[in-house]
Amino acid sequence: MKRSELLRVEGYLRRKFGNNTISLKEQKDGSSEVSLGDEFIGVVYRDDEDEEVSYDFHMAILDIDLEDATDIPLPD
Repeated sequence: MKRSELLRVEGYLRRKFGNNTISLKEQKDGSSEVSLGDEFIGVVYRDDEDEEVSYDFHMAILDIDLEDATDIPLPD
């Protein structure tokens, strides 16, 4: 991913999630690590198949990181 693309995707994620502490760091394999402050939260991959470019954000959520959902109301 080019630096200009990385900055555009970073800006998009910051606006979408309303959080200016989101940052992207380019990796040697062409992907980018996504961090929220100092915490690694996922990876963005560039996909340019079928002559269209998209960016795939992958975030794994570990079961041990989840809180009990007993106090969260379910939608009707």
